Amino acid sequence: MNNDIGLLVRALDFAARKHRMQRRKDDDASPYINHPIALMKVLSIEAGIGDLGVLSAAALHDTLEDTETTQAELAAEFGIELALLVAEMTDDKSLPRAERKRLQIEHAPAMSGQATLVKLADKICNLRDASASPPSEWNVERQREYFDWAKAVVDRLPKVNARLEAIFQAAYGLRP
Repeated sequence: MNNDIGLLVRALDFAARKHRMQRRKDDDASPYINHPIALMKVLSIEAGIGDLGVLSAAALHDTLEDTETTQAELAAEFGIELALLVAEMTDDKSLPRAERKRLQIEHAPAMSGQATLVKLADKICNLRDASASPPSEWNVERQREYFDWAKAVVDRLPKVNARLEAIFQAAYGLRP
């Protein structure tokens, strides 16, 4: 995968444009782009991961799932390797939510090392957000269900980075 800083800047710019009209479900309805940036921060600053392909995938990780972006568009813009990495982390939104959640658990053991790093960062950020500022419609039971599901996914992921796994355990410790 191309490992130059330009790739990372282009990925972040692309994600910002694709998510520009979206908001997070938190109480503040924060700009969606804050989420991919948070993943990049967890990976680079907290876990010390400098792979620009992984960081670019973190920037792009929700573009296929939550925007009109296609895998072909990602491949044309960033190359097939990065497009496939993002696709590896993408839920099929045509399926019911419960089925998507089940499939994340089922597919976790087969994830590549790079996808595992991004998936871990995603779960860390989501748990932190769910703890600090959960969606207003989430009661404590719903928060606990989310935490337990995220842990079920992470427990089945390949063990690729002990530091990131410890960060996840700390985030899971915020469970209501």
